[in-house]
Amino acid sequence: MNNSDLAEAVASAHDLSKADARKLVDAVIGAIADAAAKGDEVSLSGFGKFKVKDSPARQGRNPSTGETIEIAASKKLAFTPAKAIKDRLNG
Repeated sequence: MNNSDLAEAVASAHDLSKADARKLVDAVIGAIADAAAKGDEVSLSGFGKFKVKDSPARQGRNPSTGETIEIAASKKLAFTPAKAIKDRLNG
């Protein structure tokens, strides 16, 4: 499922136009991204949590040459599903 499919599902479930539903989907995704960029945790009841995690700098190897390279520190967005979602996935 992609953004368009999600917008179509929202439109049919709530008697909205596809354009209006797409705006809503984009707004929700934008709000989650903005909160993550600020380092905030986003918790959606019954769905899960989005949390920013720090990945420290480390050394790696170039697979082609075997040369040691430095991998810079970065931030990652992690998702932890809620128990209800885990239960649906596992029957």
